[in-house]
Amino acid sequence: MTQQAERWFHRRGALAEGGWETVVDERTPGWEHTGVRVARLAEGGSIALEGTGVERLIVPLSGSFSVSYAEDGAASTARLAGRASVFDGPTDVLYLSAAATGTVTATSAGESRFLVATSPTGIVRPSRYMPVDEVPVELRGAGASSRQVHNFGRKEALDAARFIVVEVITPAENWSSYPPHKHDEHVAGHESQLEEIYYFEVAPTKDAPAGVDPERAFGLFSTSSSPAGEIEIDAQVKTGDVALVPYGYHGPAVAAPGYDMYYLNVMAGPDPERTWLISDDPAHGWVRDTWEGQALDARLPFTAGASASGGATHGTEQAR
Repeated sequence: MTQQAERWFHRRGALAEGGWETVVDERTPGWEHTGVRVARLAEGGSIALEGTGVERLIVPLSGSFSVSYAEDGAASTARLAGRASVFDGPTDVLYLSAAATGTVTATSAGESRFLVATSPTGIVRPSRYMPVDEVPVELRGAGASSRQVHNFGRKEALDAARFIVVEVITPAENWSSYPPHKHDEHVAGHESQLEEIYYFEVAPTKDAPAGVDPERAFGLFSTSSSPAGEIEIDAQVKTGDVALVPYGYHGPAVAAPGYDMYYLNVMAGPDPERTWLISDDPAHGWVRDTWEGQALDARLPFTAGASASGGATHGTEQAR
């Protein structure tokens, strides 16, 4: 991997700090608007969410959690039912305002994992628990570009201060974040200026034979330069890896045969409006037109039950 790629792509554990498996925030070189923290806890284990001036979205990756938090002198507790894994459909989430601090405690047996999306801000929006049945689920694309998007952190679903947070499930052999696209300059009504974090997980498909090592599961992820800056990532990604995209075209994210891919995106930037507008790579944007008439991948939606929570919709308009 080139020195430039190493600056923006990090293996699991490379950004560990103070009990967190991964920490990205405004102290990360070249980074300003977004952050992410990932932790693994045994049952009864806790970790603190310290300091104000940062909004947070707590997302269970596996297992259940209790979150005690304090805001303006008032104490509250939220219980997150979570999910068995990120490949079991959406989860309930908890948004904590920039005025809140808290502690997350694992409440399920065995090892549990959760992620905290962050953005520094002095704007205070109301803290909110979002149950799983309120999470908007979108089935996007068609054919081999079919994927599932959980839009719990878009402005249509969550009254946050700065960030946009979504998660995506891509079935084995499919492509997402495709066509490659960018959002690195402010063009009113056309493109937003947003830096972006990708947090990845990859797992053997549910019909994989016994004994397949989940630690060897992988996918692929790429970025390329735009007029806003030079960047090049062409990486094999595994569970826990993180890609930072300060500028440039990003995508595709490709799930290898035999392995499903998940990623969570955190986006924020200096624009006055909290909105997500993209520009396709002009060399590849034509691919969108090929989706017309193609069926959605029959493996979608991924859920723990019989149907997608939150009411799944089908769309092709964006590239996530």
